[in-house]
Order: sequence, then C-alpha cells, then structure tokens
Amino acid sequence: MTAKHPLLRIGTRGSPLALAQTHETRDRLAAAWPELAAPGAIEIEVIKTTGDLIQDRPLAEIGGKGLFTKELDEAMLSGRIHLAVHSMKDVPTVLPDGIDLPCILPREDVRDAFISLKAKSLAELPDGAVIGSASLRRAAQILHRRPDLKVVNFRGNVQTRLRKLEEGVVDATLLAMAGLRRLGLAQHVTSALTAEEMLPAVAQGAIGITCRADDRAALAYLAALNCRTSQIRVTAERAFLAELDGSCRTPIAALADLDGDRLTFRGLIVSTDGKVVHATSRAGTAAEAAILGTDAARELARVAGPGFFDHIKA
Repeated sequence: MTAKHPLLRIGTRGSPLALAQTHETRDRLAAAWPELAAPGAIEIEVIKTTGDLIQDRPLAEIGGKGLFTKELDEAMLSGRIHLAVHSMKDVPTVLPDGIDLPCILPREDVRDAFISLKAKSLAELPDGAVIGSASLRRAAQILHRRPDLKVVNFRGNVQTRLRKLEEGVVDATLLAMAGLRRLGLAQHVTSALTAEEMLPAVAQGAIGITCRADDRAALAYLAALNCRTSQIRVTAERAFLAELDGSCRTPIAALADLDGDRLTFRGLIVSTDGKVVHATSRAGTAAEAAILGTDAARELARVAGPGFFDHIKA
C-alpha cells in the first residue's frame, strides 16, 4: 500500500556520497519501522548548500564547517524537512537552537586512504611530489612526515578528485576510506593509512541524523537507529574539538575507540606547516567520553600556548 503523504522528508546534499548516506538512512528506517517501508512513506529532498556551490576556494577561506549544514538546518526549522543526514565531520560542534542530534549510525572505517598511480604509499612518493587535499588536517600531517612534498588545494566530490588524479593534476591524494566504501569505490585505494600514520578527522566515518528538538515522531524513529558505541566515540571526539574551538581552519585530529566500557582517546593539533605537533591520549569509561575529550583538549591548549592558532585564525 502506498502512503498518501510522506511520513518523513529527509533533507540531504546532492553529492553522490551524501545521497548514498541518505539512502542508507532511508533503508535502515524502513527496516526498523514497517510503516516507513511503504512506497512513498519516505521522501528525499536534495538541498544545495553554500559549501556545494563554492568549489574554487578552500573551505577555510569561505567560512568552514557550517557551509554544509546551514541550508539543511533552515529547511528543518521551517518544517520543509523532518530529518537531515550529515557526514559528522562536517557538523559544527554547536547546533542551532531547536535542532537535535539524536542519532549516529554505526561508524564506518575511520582511516584515510592514500591514492596514487605513481607510488604505493606516502613514504614512497618521490621528493617534491604534489599531493591534492582540501583538508588542513591531512596537509599538516603530511608536511610533518614529508616536508619535501607540496600540498595543493583539491576540492570537489570523490569522483571529481579521482578524475583529476587520473589526469595527472596531482601525484596523489587522500580521501576518507568510509566515503570510498559507501560509494563502492574502495578498489581505487592504493593503501590505507593507519591512525599512527594519519590521525583521522573528528567523527570521520560517522553519519549523523538531525531533527527538530520538538519533533517527537522523528525522535522516536531515530532512537531505533542510534548506535551507542559510535555515539560515545563521536561524543569524545567532538568534545575535544569544541574545547579547542576547532573549525576547517584548524588542523585538529582525534580518534576514540570503545572496547566494552573502556574508552581510549588520542588527539593532536598541528601547525599548518607541519613543523609543530602536540599530541596526547586519555583512557576512561564510556560515561566519561565528553570529559576525556575536553580534558585532552585543555592539556594541548595549555602546552601549545595561546598563540598556536593565531596565524590560522587571522
């Protein structure tokens, strides 16, 4: 039986990866709730964001993370959509008033993928090779390990970046393993970087779903999908980012792992030229996730000193 009106309207960006993540969300909702499995019960609405429209400049120059969420937030608050599906690494640590983040789907592979037609690993790239990356976090960690390499701004969706690589615009690039796997493009990966080689972005590989804080139906639907383990890990990492006031203009990396009730956390901050790295770690219980992330961030801020990010924020 076909639903007369959609029970849920899901907002998403229009990139292939955003749509893949939204289709995964739709399928999980339909599997959890029989009424949402009916044809027409869930409608997907593509909404262009500022971050999608401006492709010729680094994110740091045009305002950072909120560029991929602002229009979706506005559509939700106006009642145009009920849910929005996000890559969690794009979501600001402070949500707009009236919007809740009740659901994190089971997290994918957190690692970064090294992709090159000329070398098998970052270490094997020849001196002076050019790496394309839109991420200050990746660029700073690359330059810390290989100051001889040149890192250039490299925006666009996954398919665009792979095409540019094939055309020889750059010698190598780094992309999130999670995105490549969700798009069925993991065959392009030359090698996966361990967290020791390249600490991931905060919440890398995690999909978050937002809704209005007063939308009881949406909150009930999403409660069935939330992955507690992924939520705890992301909570620790986002607390770290929030305390450091991190944005796309600050090279910050973090990874939390949960084994039973035991949470381990690693975090680092890097100067944009890769010359200075401050790193720390924490261990505790799942209930302490936010405290561990916040405490780690305070330590690094203290060690780095008040001027560490000044040249970035200027």
